[in-house]
Amino acid sequence: MSTKFTRMTPEEAASFIKNDDNIGFSGFTAAGCPKAVPAAIAKKAVEEHSKGNPFKIGIFTGASTGDSIDGTLARASAIKFRTPYQSNKDLRQSMNSGETAYFDLHLSHLAQMIRYGFLGKVNYAIVEAADISDDGEIIPTCGVGIAPTVCEFADKIIVELNKKHTKEIKGMHDIYMPLDPPLRRELPVYRVDDRVGVPYIKVDPSKILCVVDTDLENEGGAFTPVDEVTAKIGDNVASFLVNEMKLGRIPKSFLPVQSGVGNIANAVLGSMGENTSIPEFYVYTEVIQDAVITLMKAGRVKFASGCSLTVSNPTINEIYGNLTFFKDKLLLRPQELSNNPEIIRRLGLITINTALEADIFGNINSTHVTGTKMMNGIGGSGDFTRNAYLSIFTTPSVAKGSQISAIVPMVSHHDHSEHSVSVLITEHGVADLRGKSPVQRAEIIIENCAHPEYRQLLRDYLKRGKGHTPHDLKACFAFHNALNETGDMHNAKF
Repeated sequence: MSTKFTRMTPEEAASFIKNDDNIGFSGFTAAGCPKAVPAAIAKKAVEEHSKGNPFKIGIFTGASTGDSIDGTLARASAIKFRTPYQSNKDLRQSMNSGETAYFDLHLSHLAQMIRYGFLGKVNYAIVEAADISDDGEIIPTCGVGIAPTVCEFADKIIVELNKKHTKEIKGMHDIYMPLDPPLRRELPVYRVDDRVGVPYIKVDPSKILCVVDTDLENEGGAFTPVDEVTAKIGDNVASFLVNEMKLGRIPKSFLPVQSGVGNIANAVLGSMGENTSIPEFYVYTEVIQDAVITLMKAGRVKFASGCSLTVSNPTINEIYGNLTFFKDKLLLRPQELSNNPEIIRRLGLITINTALEADIFGNINSTHVTGTKMMNGIGGSGDFTRNAYLSIFTTPSVAKGSQISAIVPMVSHHDHSEHSVSVLITEHGVADLRGKSPVQRAEIIIENCAHPEYRQLLRDYLKRGKGHTPHDLKACFAFHNALNETGDMHNAKF
């Protein structure tokens, strides 16, 4: 551990941050995010506002963060601009009220957009580390995100050295940044477990403003337990994949898997692990969740590459306590690699992501409630979906006690087009959309995926339309209108 750099308190470090600065944070989800300095910045914002002074900062992160960044700063009205993804209720409220400008972005694009200068200057990088050397080798903790890029392009770097993360984690990271066009070469990841970079972020030591010593736990909470609906979705995914293997459309050795974030993703991975007709497999993804670790211990997952260990605190402690077992089975990369389209297509990933809603023609809304209110953002789902060997979307067929149908005539916001979606799966069944016309897609989605209470309404809508994609533009948002007016999509009128 370095003793070269100036030690500061979080408040002393935060004193350097000025109104209108742009800050790049390490981490991906709550994993690997700094916690002490952002909270001190929020405190400073409140103090400045009480004096009548403006104080807001722009924020670049890997993805969502813990409450110490997004929540604390949103509640302090301290965010002028935010990208590329979030999942905090207070920040969501600030964005949807118009107080905070939010730029929703494919996660694989952010680091290069910063390098290209598209998003302005990075004044400070604030990164969490397990260790740092005198010559500027920073060992990240359990999440990487855009840390290598913001460290390179920031004027100054503040390092939170967190004692909760063992420095023995060194070797679990693969830090690599591609060249920029027109000099970019192929990204040499040919197997999930290939290492192509170095196990640290190398920075100019003169850029390190200070080190802040911390002892703060991750803000990773446990996911919602698997219930009857999510378990059935997981079983439907696993059964579909087994049948694809029987038909020879997936190799018998199987293919690497990407799975999104949340309880449905954990349920899907759990079902895949329990289905012995699926061989042990590799994971190449953004977030490595508890289910992956459970399957790894059971010998069902051979190796997992991701951008973060987005696991519960007991699980991260278990990993750190058994590094001899886990260190050669886990690899954490910048999101420019974990979400890179070139690598996704080369490895032939089976991608499994969650939809907020899908329409009867296979278009997906991942981001907006009733088309206007941002939920979280597109995240990496577009990176993976568009470039997958096989792209699968999952969703429960209904929400809010069946007052909301996840299958609608037309999505209220369009994130993934029918051209990128291979398969839609709910607890009711599977709609394989490959090679099907719009009407054929609609028929199979209604019959196999929609909740029985909504099937006749959807059939009635389909009959109204004309043309190759038979929409009725006067009635296509009848479900959403009924929800807004009566609180229940069952009351849709055409």
